[in-house]
Amino acid sequence: MESIKTNLSIAPHRLISLDVFRGITIMGMILVNNPGSWIYVYPPLRHADWDGCTFTDLIFPFFLFIVGVAMSFSLGRRVEKGATLTQMAWQIIRRTLILFALGLFLNWMPYFDIANGRIPGVLQRIALCYFFVSWIILFLKRKWQWILAGGLLIVYWIGLTLIPVPGYGPGVLEPQGNLCWYLDSQLLAGHTWKYAPAAGFDPEGIWSTLTAVVSTLFGVFTGDWLRSNQEKKAKLIGLFVGANIGLLSGYILTAWLPLNKNLWTVSYVFYTTGFALHFLAMSYWLIDLLGYHRWATPFVIFGSNAIFVYVLSSFVGKLLALIKLKLATGELSVQSWLYQHLFVPWAGELNGSLAYALAYVLFWLGITYVLFRKRIFIKV
Repeated sequence: MESIKTNLSIAPHRLISLDVFRGITIMGMILVNNPGSWIYVYPPLRHADWDGCTFTDLIFPFFLFIVGVAMSFSLGRRVEKGATLTQMAWQIIRRTLILFALGLFLNWMPYFDIANGRIPGVLQRIALCYFFVSWIILFLKRKWQWILAGGLLIVYWIGLTLIPVPGYGPGVLEPQGNLCWYLDSQLLAGHTWKYAPAAGFDPEGIWSTLTAVVSTLFGVFTGDWLRSNQEKKAKLIGLFVGANIGLLSGYILTAWLPLNKNLWTVSYVFYTTGFALHFLAMSYWLIDLLGYHRWATPFVIFGSNAIFVYVLSSFVGKLLALIKLKLATGELSVQSWLYQHLFVPWAGELNGSLAYALAYVLFWLGITYVLFRKRIFIKV
């Protein structure tokens, strides 16, 4: 079969600022997912209860945005090397299945109660966004990619606000009674997140995947811009302009749809994309334009094995919470013992919880450093 012919052009050298952004995002994921105690967590390190957007609420859309930027570069390289459609399809399907399976593994461990286990999740959403966006990139010209992105946002908005939910009616934006909740509770009954704000709802559920795909597509559009023949200064200006348009658009749209990660609202898509563009633009300015690399080394190391360190840190974090120590005062998880004995005595409960999370991040920085030095890069 002949090589694929698409609108993708030859990708330039690796974008270090993107590696840095990826590394910072993964570090943020590990930090907010592993406090010493969930009772003692600073507000910015928690998700908003429902409406709103904290620092923690930026992390997941940042990662999807990064996935999109990286796809623009990686698919371009594969086309440059003469990959066939069959080869590309196999890679897309293989990676999607691996990511989805890893997500299910993390959801279902250690008991693997498949009949009642949660199906959606972070890695599952990444897998689905990667899958759909890959085909969009390969088979749609850039103009139609933009049109599709706009169409998905409109379809999502119409569905959320105009489709009546049985027993509630249209336009409900509370945890129970909204369209996302209804579809999840009907199609994923018994397989949603048990800590969700409403029974049957899942923050990585079905309907909100539409807008999550758009978050990824905005990353693709950014990657296309960075791969263009524009001067670096023009690219930087374009990033900042796009960032401010995103933030302003997201803020204006809150008059109709609130910022809400659980629903992944249209305003949330624009708002978080604006922040992601600002973050990438600052990294691009410092690293690719000014040449300041040294400060970013830890983040490059983290970003070099991003999915691997996320999966393994999640796995170990779960084990630390599940393994119990039999003490004279009763049973205590390994995580709680470490927190109470190594961090609370000198930092207190709130700062000790943060110190535990920071120490956990540093531990995984050490692991990834060893892999980086040995040139071991584990790719999915």
